[in-house]
Amino acid sequence: MDMDTLLVEPAGLERVESALGRFFEESKLRAARISPGYHGLWETLEQCTAGGKRFRPRLVMSAYQMLGGSDVGNAAEVGAAFELLHTALIVHDDVIDRDFVRRGIPNVSGRYRMIAEKAGMTPEGARHVGFSAGVIAGDLALSNAHRLLERVETTAGVRRRLGEILDEAVFASAAGEFLDIETSFDTTIPPLEDIVHMARLKTSVYSFEGPLQAGAVLAGAEEDVITRLGDFGRDAGIAYQVADDILGVFGNETRTGKTNWGDLREGKRTALMSFVSTRPEWESISSLVGNPAMSAADADYVRRILVDSGARDYSADLAADYAARARTHLDSDTVPPALRAVLDPVVSAVVDRVH
Repeated sequence: MDMDTLLVEPAGLERVESALGRFFEESKLRAARISPGYHGLWETLEQCTAGGKRFRPRLVMSAYQMLGGSDVGNAAEVGAAFELLHTALIVHDDVIDRDFVRRGIPNVSGRYRMIAEKAGMTPEGARHVGFSAGVIAGDLALSNAHRLLERVETTAGVRRRLGEILDEAVFASAAGEFLDIETSFDTTIPPLEDIVHMARLKTSVYSFEGPLQAGAVLAGAEEDVITRLGDFGRDAGIAYQVADDILGVFGNETRTGKTNWGDLREGKRTALMSFVSTRPEWESISSLVGNPAMSAADADYVRRILVDSGARDYSADLAADYAARARTHLDSDTVPPALRAVLDPVVSAVVDRVH
């Protein structure tokens, strides 16, 4: 599911593009003084950031403006920081998943693997070069997300609070990725509460909670509003991740941008798998799920079992339940109706895509 399509465009979003553009121009000039190759790496990183519809900056800008903020240029710097964090995490995620393509085109690692191959390196050596470039590019985006916050014109206290929110987003995302890796040590499927916890760490904090709370803090919102937006973001993010995992198996490949059996071949720990692993049907698919040699026919069979066992319906209902929980956090006089009207369609769209 593409989160970029779930939110209306707030005023001033073009200022985020300007902030990112200035940042990359400055960075490429610095890089060019070091070497043409380093300049090329920055160009590749910029290309990874381009093209999205800026879901996280949209959340920052929406919360900021609906809570009374008026300096959209200042808020745009915060939005740009979260967009750069998003870039860092997807670049690193591709390295973790050993992927060389994202949305049908070479990612950072894919580009530098091709460069290494053309230079005559062995396939193994070229893969190493590709992944190394991905690590470096992701590190650059990650460190500079913090650097962009330094451009925000505000009080020292607010800047410190914004830094803490961004730091928590990084800290939680890393924890979620590590816990995901750690579950691969065990052949058993984790219980649902563990999977939901990982979803919150990997998705909710940096994609929903952090951007909303950052926009609210910059706008000078009351603590109750900031807390409620964090709670909304937590449950909305979990709903999104559960739904995204369903689409990762049953979705249209053209719309999701990835194969719909990669998650099955990888053995990704999801609510789908948590449910079916407790059912008698699990015995018939346990040897297929997580098998690198899984065929398309195997994947079709696993999908049928996920439907027949009730795992698909269970997961869709779980996403709907978390979406409903998210809405309850907006049900307060302290949350402006205009902000509620912007955020409610987000959780509606999450549920609608899987029902």
